[in-house]
Amino acid sequence: QVQLVESGGGLVQAGGSLRLSCAASGVIFSVNPMAWYRQAPGKQRELVATITTDGTTNYADSVKGRFFISRNGVQNTVYLQMNSLKPEDTAVYYCNGRYRDVPYWGKGTLVTVSS
Repeated sequence: QVQLVESGGGLVQAGGSLRLSCAASGVIFSVNPMAWYRQAPGKQRELVATITTDGTTNYADSVKGRFFISRNGVQNTVYLQMNSLKPEDTAVYYCNGRYRDVPYWGKGTLVTVSS
């Protein structure tokens, strides 16, 4: 019933920027918290950033200062602004959100950063 759909992935050159979006549907109340994860081929999925309803954000050390998470509460949409991208950022990025204490996942969007 609850669905998260990511968009905005693609191919970008190192040093460039990309903005990911995640829209939640099938929910009446706010999804809280919302987060972005990523998984590179052969690697474990890792937490990139989180944001709560009150706007509190947290970032992985690897992206701190480069990535910024934000949300639109009315539309239950979360964004990930990615700047100064590095080849190491190449991964499938997944949106995650909790609704009524149940986690939901998007299918992911691929971000490829070329050197």
